[in-house]
Amino acid sequence: MNKFLLVLCGILCVNFLAGQEVAGEIRDIQTGELLRNVRVEVVGSGKTVFSDSMGYFSLSQADFPLGLRFSIPGYTNKEIRLNSSGRNIKVFLKRRIDQLSEVILRSPNIPKKLIRTPAAVSLISKADLQRTSNINLVEDFNYLPGVYVNQGALNTNKINIRGVGSRAQYSTNRIKAYINAIPLTTAEGDLTLDDFDPEFLDRIEIVKGPVSSLFGAGLGGAVNLYTERITEDERSVSGDFTYASFNTRKSRMNITYVKDSLDISVNYNKIDSEGYRDNGEYNRISMTANAGLLSKKGNYWSFLYSYTNIKAFIPSSLNETDFLNTPEKAAFTWAQSAGYESYSKNIIGLSYQHIFTKKFRNETSVFYNARDGYEPRPFNILDDVRSSVGMRTRFNLETSLLERSAEFSFGSEAMLEWYDMATFENLYEESEKPGSIQGELLSKNHQARDYVNIFGQMNMDITEKLLLELGFNFNSTAYSLEDDFPDDDVDQSGDYSFDPVFSPRLGLSYEALPEKNLYISISHGFSTPTVEETLTPEGLINTDLQTEKGWNYEVGFKGSWFNHRLYTEASLYSIHISDLLVARRVGQDQYVGINAGKAQRKGIEFSSSFNTILAEDWQLNLFLNSNFNFFKYEQFVDRGEDYSGNEIPGTPEYLIAPGMEVKLKDFSAKFNYQAFGEIALNDENTEYTSAYQLLNLKLDYDLTLSRDLALQLNFGIINLLDEHYAASVVTNAVGFGGSAPRYYYPGNPRNYFGGMSVKYEL
Repeated sequence: MNKFLLVLCGILCVNFLAGQEVAGEIRDIQTGELLRNVRVEVVGSGKTVFSDSMGYFSLSQADFPLGLRFSIPGYTNKEIRLNSSGRNIKVFLKRRIDQLSEVILRSPNIPKKLIRTPAAVSLISKADLQRTSNINLVEDFNYLPGVYVNQGALNTNKINIRGVGSRAQYSTNRIKAYINAIPLTTAEGDLTLDDFDPEFLDRIEIVKGPVSSLFGAGLGGAVNLYTERITEDERSVSGDFTYASFNTRKSRMNITYVKDSLDISVNYNKIDSEGYRDNGEYNRISMTANAGLLSKKGNYWSFLYSYTNIKAFIPSSLNETDFLNTPEKAAFTWAQSAGYESYSKNIIGLSYQHIFTKKFRNETSVFYNARDGYEPRPFNILDDVRSSVGMRTRFNLETSLLERSAEFSFGSEAMLEWYDMATFENLYEESEKPGSIQGELLSKNHQARDYVNIFGQMNMDITEKLLLELGFNFNSTAYSLEDDFPDDDVDQSGDYSFDPVFSPRLGLSYEALPEKNLYISISHGFSTPTVEETLTPEGLINTDLQTEKGWNYEVGFKGSWFNHRLYTEASLYSIHISDLLVARRVGQDQYVGINAGKAQRKGIEFSSSFNTILAEDWQLNLFLNSNFNFFKYEQFVDRGEDYSGNEIPGTPEYLIAPGMEVKLKDFSAKFNYQAFGEIALNDENTEYTSAYQLLNLKLDYDLTLSRDLALQLNFGIINLLDEHYAASVVTNAVGFGGSAPRYYYPGNPRNYFGGMSVKYEL
């Protein structure tokens, strides 16, 4: 009898174990989006099910222990092992950004696969951000076709996209930028990105060409930064240290806490460097914090805080003789005044994503930016404070139109900004030692600027292969100026506004063959003048200065080959710009803005990436990016000189950038090459830089010390060929007092870096 009961019990237990159900949901690890049509395979048996439209899957009659493999194109495969049944299993999959054809862009108002988007968009993945030393974010941009960054110093960077912004003097303008949908560009169009830590970012999307229908004032394009959102439970602490040439040190600490619906990540980093050049010391402390809360209904709250404190000395530009013979020296007046830039900056943003129905949703962000700066220059000392508040909201509706699937997006963005600035005499010449001395007040102004953008977009599948995209943006920009300096005879006070601008966009994408798409697009863009550009040398507002406007005409091809291993893009564009805003030199390191007539920017861009597994532990990744620029003044007469037909200065004639990464188990080697063409230095086209090439190398080794502890070591060489080149230029520089014009910022000679990072999971 006992034997019978024992056998019966065993049979019941086996039947119980064999008949248990496994069920759960599958989500994107970064966005939390539920994933449908995910293949769920029982390892070893071949049994397969797929997740439904709500990301839910279930398996009955499961035998334990049970191995499950989850796979879907565009995501990294994942395997899990279960020892018992469960009905609330949560599985998170991570996108494979190396399979570019499957990447869904987040920056457009209507998210779409990259391969189906009728626009030129370049992606920088988290892996791409590891190509170099991770000290300067924007140095990774120079591998992208159509994008060029002048890198005068760690704090002196100018980004231009398709040549737009190339004539900015010391900073980036005409480009919109966001981090997690929080605007980074000021209301007047000024942008600083180099004080963000690249190691805290997950990806960057750069939309090239006029983007006014998406983001408002952005004639050159838009840069969208995204931090990583981790949705799997994790509690970890990581620390990094990098040491590089010129006594450069970077230390970093990151804390991550993810539990159920709450995710928190805090990043702190500190950079100190003596710099290659005299008067080139650099010190920066920054902290960025991310937090998110996902509700049971799928709504998501997110919070962003960023703090930066920086003091960076400025060696400034050199004339040709000093550039060739003593590139490490600083410009004489900047060395004597010990000129520098210092500021503290805070960015606060709160966003909420609400799902009304499966097909109707909204994302709203409110934000606050503040910056307090102090900058002694040889010609004066600038003391300024800037603060702004704003909101951006966007609705998305999936529906049908004329019995075809369609999606609509509409919303608005508004910002109100206050800017207080005062300039003082710099009495550095009265001191025996290098250094600035603040003298009498020269000017004091208060400016308030506001803008409102109202935008809309429609995507419609005209046929299964033909996608139509229509968009528009309406912009209104105004500002007021109060002159708080009563001791001069010039009163600049007044209310001013620019004419409203309507910017439409049309795009078509046609799938000629499976995963082979042709596209065309026509888009309008604009950029408003900055404060400095509107002021005349006499301190008056130039009310005749017009908004810069342009039309972009583009055709392109996007294709995926060999089962997603090879991805290629090619595009031809022509940008016609009227009322071109350029800087005219009026004094030493001083300039004013003028409208320079018309310009035409034509270009060819090509990009490709190839990924393959050579053997069991060998992986090879290749890329090749290039562009060829044909930028001309169509009509430009200034001070009686006719520059029509001349090259527009400030952008290399071409870029060719191949790269290779080889991975063997835990070791990887990256080789990256860049070849840049000549750069015209002035409107007369009498001076050019020389073409140059750079070769960079980075080695990484990942070591797992235990289940909870991981170590990474890295070493790299930048400018392996020890090329002498101009990393940045000042266009239309003028020599005063018999001195030669200072066009050149020397690039760093061959330099080295090495570092280590440790991560411990609690």
